[in-house]
Amino acid sequence: MRRQLTLGTIAAAIGVATIPGLALGATGDPPVADSGDTAWMLAATALVMIMLPGLALFYGGLVRRKNVLSTIMHSFFGLAIVSVVWVLVGFSLAFGPDINGMGLIGNFDYVGFMGVGLTPSTVYAVTIPFVLFAAFQLMFAAITPALITGAFAERKRFASFVLFTTLWSILIYSPIAHWVWATDGWLFKLGALDFAGGTVVHASSGLSALIVAILIGRRVVNGERMEPHDVPMTVLGAGLLWFGWFGFNAGSALTAGGLAASAFIVTNTAAAAATLTWVGASYLHHRKVSVVGAACGAVAGLVAITPASGFVTPGGAILIGLVAGGLCYSATLLRERVRVDDALDVFAVHGVGGVFGAIATGVLATSAVQASYKGLIDGNAGQVLTQLVAVAATIAYAVVGTFVIVKVVDGILGIRISARDEELGIDLAVHGEAAYQM
Repeated sequence: MRRQLTLGTIAAAIGVATIPGLALGATGDPPVADSGDTAWMLAATALVMIMLPGLALFYGGLVRRKNVLSTIMHSFFGLAIVSVVWVLVGFSLAFGPDINGMGLIGNFDYVGFMGVGLTPSTVYAVTIPFVLFAAFQLMFAAITPALITGAFAERKRFASFVLFTTLWSILIYSPIAHWVWATDGWLFKLGALDFAGGTVVHASSGLSALIVAILIGRRVVNGERMEPHDVPMTVLGAGLLWFGWFGFNAGSALTAGGLAASAFIVTNTAAAAATLTWVGASYLHHRKVSVVGAACGAVAGLVAITPASGFVTPGGAILIGLVAGGLCYSATLLRERVRVDDALDVFAVHGVGGVFGAIATGVLATSAVQASYKGLIDGNAGQVLTQLVAVAATIAYAVVGTFVIVKVVDGILGIRISARDEELGIDLAVHGEAAYQM
């Protein structure tokens, strides 16, 4: 998401500096935001925000009816937690100037949004208010730990969820975002391509979800049916995710122009292609046309295209979507075999899809979209190696860091609800409310 800013930022900064009245110059006037870009980024930020209730509905429909409110609450309350954490410290750690020159973490220049003003930044957002850039990034920071909640659905203590989300946002998300998207991050300087979050958002959350699922253990079933309790709710959630993803990917261009339009069309194309292959693979396996499979396939395609959306053509998007649908569906079958209770297949969709998308970016990135960025198909085989390094670093840090955070949270609060509360259902046991009246 930030890699495309290298030349674009320099060019835009030079352009702004040469226009009287727009940039700091002889008059000392502050830079002025472009109204068109600002309007688009306000809309894109709102689009990403709508992904949180979309995720709540998508996950909520997949669980048993006695746990639907608790599942929805994870996404809704998670937005509140991260919104405060991001303003206080998260944004500064992610996008503040590097603390030691090693490209690992930002400093505290922007703590409490100090210095995050109404004028454009000469580094990250040269045509929109810096505070709008920070708000856009906030929505990414909010949805990433929310994705993990699907792995521990129906069995995690609410207080433990709050502490885990807070720690994970600060200690895992912000550093990885700094590595990949900050202009002084070590993976950014290495040349890793991640337009909108294949590594930062999806690989990190997907691998973290796997660790949480392993550590928290399997759900208590007691002969209950484990099918989704409300498929229309899940499909509605998937539709909202698909809709919001246009802000997620196209908004990552940070301008209302051709790059945003390109990201928009490849996002839709990959989601459509993955829907076809997931449903097709499911039909070959079960001889039924799965509606839930269609929703999951769309999300898998959206995940896989995310890192590539600013670098590939619609043809590349079709290829990414077709492979992602089958690959992520196969990962769900593997999860069933190894009996890891990743309740809502976060690893299979976001972990596998994010890793695949990041690597595919190294293969399919083409100068036909952005002249400065070339992958294997344009003769730059080294980009694949760079993508592999970014993926490996993200996985290693997320896995180890999440393991430590879960152990700390478990030691302080206990990670899992009691067997009695789990059997009763978290909605009544913890929230004292029921989603549906009998």
